[in-house]
Amino acid sequence: MKVYLATFGCRANQYDSEAVRSMVLAGGGEMADSASEADVAVFNSCAVTAGAEADLRQSVRRSARMNPRLRSFVMGCASALELVDGGPRPVSRRIAALPSVEGLVDGADLDALALSIGIPGPLPGGSVRQTGARGLLRIQDGCAEHCTFCATTIARGANRSRAADAVVEEARSLAERHPEIVLTGVHIGSYGADIGSSLGALVERLVTEVPGVRFRLSSLEATEVDDSLVELFAGAPGRLAPYLHAPLQSGSDRVLKRMGRHWYTAASYRAAVERIAKRAPVFGLGADVIAGFPGETRDDHLATLALVNDLPFTSLHVFPFSVRPGTAAERLSGRLSGSVVAGRARDLRELAARKRQAHMARRDGGAADVVVVAGGMAGKGITEDYLTVGISGARPARGERFRARLEITGDSLAAVAVAGAAKDYATP
Repeated sequence: MKVYLATFGCRANQYDSEAVRSMVLAGGGEMADSASEADVAVFNSCAVTAGAEADLRQSVRRSARMNPRLRSFVMGCASALELVDGGPRPVSRRIAALPSVEGLVDGADLDALALSIGIPGPLPGGSVRQTGARGLLRIQDGCAEHCTFCATTIARGANRSRAADAVVEEARSLAERHPEIVLTGVHIGSYGADIGSSLGALVERLVTEVPGVRFRLSSLEATEVDDSLVELFAGAPGRLAPYLHAPLQSGSDRVLKRMGRHWYTAASYRAAVERIAKRAPVFGLGADVIAGFPGETRDDHLATLALVNDLPFTSLHVFPFSVRPGTAAERLSGRLSGSVVAGRARDLRELAARKRQAHMARRDGGAADVVVVAGGMAGKGITEDYLTVGISGARPARGERFRARLEITGDSLAAVAVAGAAKDYATP
């Protein structure tokens, strides 16, 4: 059996897809590079934006045209939403009705997917045969919050933490193949709340027990960074990447309240970020921001721009607001015109570009810890503060890690090796 796998959305989905790949190969199947040569297609879906679902539908239709004999299955968040009793689309079943689709899988239920495809179920211990230069490690699933714009909680359910022993065991396996491991999930800041632990305690254990690898946190609320994580950001060079992707969504307290993001204000977000950034000699900061949320005024938009300008952001993911069926935001008044939303998204992206260039200028001539994500003549790497850099001089292979000096070349940064690829970055 040949299986074509297409992934949409976040790193949590990417981790699930790696688990699907491992399951298929362990079950005697093969992976196909194209739907045209596959017997089965698995589409791992995202429901964060309307655009993500549109991309999924387009991909399923295109694959069915390429291969009329294809059997397709859809997993992930968009699939889970369609399976919810009384959920956002209980009648239309838009995904299930797509050509070639034989079944929907609830979220990341690999046992159900294996049964549908006709292969043995997943091996214990998680996915360790990953294809990326950097390993992905899911530490939890689900989210207990109820942001008014978000369909993920509906799709994924409440927070469920993995046992720390299982996480450490999988991290050890990943460390044999990957120089960086990204800790991912739907709401990783809630890790441990259901098992009497915390994210900080887990990361401390990983850094202690899994040497020779760089850990990175995926999206994490700024106000959920505890004292132990602050210390690790600043005092564990080469072990925990000094980068935080802290969802902001808005710099207006009024809009945050309408979004249902009750656990922070613009002021507490600012204080949390400044507390973290002042301790780390090198620090990267990213965020998600929604442009044009229903009821957002021009003053609200200016407040967001002001907060972004004041804080040391190095990147932004800007999402023009789009309604997710079944969410509370669908019922909110004050929806803005498409042109207003697009204009505000453009303002944020232009500011983010200027902030990124300023950070790159500060890093010019500085030292960096680079993981190679693309080898060869078009070599590309990722620094500890999550800058994408070209590679000058020696051409280390994909998946290697080396110390470098950064140099600005035009509008980009280049990494010049100052030592060979490192085997152990436990000490600076």
